[in-house]
Amino acid sequence: MNTPSWQTRRERGSPAALRLMLWLSRRLGRSISRLILPVIALYFTLFAPSVRRAARQYSLRRIGRLPRFSERYRQILCFARTVHDRVFLLSGQTERFALSVENAALFDEPGGKILIGAHLGSFEALRAVGQTQGGRRVAMMMYPENAKKINEILAIINPGARADIIALGQIDSMLEAERRLAQGDLLGLLADRTLPGDPPRLLPFFGAAAPFAEGPFRIAALLRQPVLFMAGLYLGGNRYHIVFAPLADFRHTPRAERQAAIDAAMRRYVALLEAQCRAAPDNWFNFFEFWPEPPPDASIPSP
Repeated sequence: MNTPSWQTRRERGSPAALRLMLWLSRRLGRSISRLILPVIALYFTLFAPSVRRAARQYSLRRIGRLPRFSERYRQILCFARTVHDRVFLLSGQTERFALSVENAALFDEPGGKILIGAHLGSFEALRAVGQTQGGRRVAMMMYPENAKKINEILAIINPGARADIIALGQIDSMLEAERRLAQGDLLGLLADRTLPGDPPRLLPFFGAAAPFAEGPFRIAALLRQPVLFMAGLYLGGNRYHIVFAPLADFRHTPRAERQAAIDAAMRRYVALLEAQCRAAPDNWFNFFEFWPEPPPDASIPSP
């Protein structure tokens, strides 16, 4: 089986960029340290060909034309700003940010839930909502290598937050997930990147087949939990808009109907993801060629 393309590419922004942001932020403060972000974004816009190819593919799929230089730059700057804000959000400094929530009632309902999102916007902003609205704990289940990297950063920024990272594929992963859900916590997973042993599901995304992970939905079905779509969109300045929407409720789904329910939830997930990408296109942070097949005019040279 081929290795998913995102795993063959080093993740920009983690952990090296976050360490740099931590160093700058602690010494200069948020307002002053943000001033260097346009320079960082300009560098990657000019000198990161893989990011340029990914931005070109995303734009061709989303709006049917090549991105302008300013559009590529704006997307990378948006990413840099969310990475920078991660330092403060992980430190518990939520008072610095204006957080609005769409469908907050879904989030506030008592009991454990599974939240499924993507590399769209900021997961830390979502965790901040959990802290500020009812003291809900939000844990993240993630690929073991990514769990290791983020734990290294958390050990510096906020060691207590490491308890909210659950590595997938460990012997006790599902037991820990069940325990957290039973005490009313929320578990977050991302379904826009597949893992070894989890064959991708190709679903229409901006008019072309794209790979999505079925694993998070199978986990939700196995744990018999309600599932919400989540996204923490960066709106500029100190503003984040958190979006929740229902995807599925596996609490009463018979085993014989489970796969059909998973299929329906995945189609709804992709539709919601596409809608949020249209609403906040700069928040798409998959900086690799996401679609397996290039669009017909992808050979057009980038301006």
